[in-house]
Amino acid sequence: MSKFVTLGFIGDVMLGRGVNQEILKRASEVKHSPELFWGDVLPTLKGADAVFANLECAITEHTQQCRRTAKLFHFRADPVAVEVLQAANIRCVSLANNHSLDFDDQGLLDTLDYLDAAKIHHAGAGRNLQQAIAPAIIPLADLRLGFIALTDNEKTFAAQPDRPGTYYLEIAPRPEVLAIVQNSVDQARQAGANFVILSAHWGPNMVISPPQHFRAFAHAAIDCGVDLFYGHSAHLVQAVECYHHRLILYDTGDFLDDYMVDPYLRNDWSFVFLVNMSRSELHSLKLIPVRLHYARVERARDEEFTAICARMRSLCAEFKTPLVDIPEGLEIAPISKDTSWVRGSIQFTE
Repeated sequence: MSKFVTLGFIGDVMLGRGVNQEILKRASEVKHSPELFWGDVLPTLKGADAVFANLECAITEHTQQCRRTAKLFHFRADPVAVEVLQAANIRCVSLANNHSLDFDDQGLLDTLDYLDAAKIHHAGAGRNLQQAIAPAIIPLADLRLGFIALTDNEKTFAAQPDRPGTYYLEIAPRPEVLAIVQNSVDQARQAGANFVILSAHWGPNMVISPPQHFRAFAHAAIDCGVDLFYGHSAHLVQAVECYHHRLILYDTGDFLDDYMVDPYLRNDWSFVFLVNMSRSELHSLKLIPVRLHYARVERARDEEFTAICARMRSLCAEFKTPLVDIPEGLEIAPISKDTSWVRGSIQFTE
């Protein structure tokens, strides 16, 4: 019998700037506790079998800012920040984003080394193009998770055959683009993955709803064999969709940072997305509302809890997503009862 596992998905984790200052301050204290940054959300994160995040900074002591392109914001965290990721049960991060090379090629290379030393899986950036596009393979119970990460942000950060960088890909549901997605999915399957996650750091900031070509791209990615589509970049939570018994998280928003808050769009409102699954199928998705504070996250309470859930129900209405209220927040269940399906170029029978 397949073992049930729970995967946690959170949005952008930015450990630089003000967050880094808090990390360094607390690291110097006698009662150093990297768990404090996660507030009362920590039990939820630790209760998952693995948590996935988008790491929105370089982890490095290198201070030379990016020379590939002019940028307004540069995010860098000191190596001790890795302990903050470990404290939250973050087992895998996406590095395919517009901040992985904020501190030049060396900053990315250092990030890779620190994550490897901490045994945190990563995908979406590497020492060369081959490494950048390679999926991370994460063994978990009787699962082998394949994690692919790509971005359409910051083209100048794109990896080359002999240069570090990110897995850059235009977001367009065109055959030549989808052939690249299909190749990545096939690569993950050939490496033994029986469940494939595609992480996409895509689109502009502060957009509340995915444009039509993003929706078409996400659908096409599922048709290529992706089991769960995991989006981020907008700094705002967007809708969740069930498509062909698979899940699309269009944008998981922010999660830990020092950002200013838009009082209308509320980039300080987010969720922990908890996916309950077994080797053969997705079973449910729970959405646990959270409120972001300066360098800290907490469970949402009272009126904010209600407002965050109401916004998600509104966003999901046009997708006909079957959300139901639960004491912890919102839930979709069941997602799939299929045990055999054909997608992409490979048939899977569980």
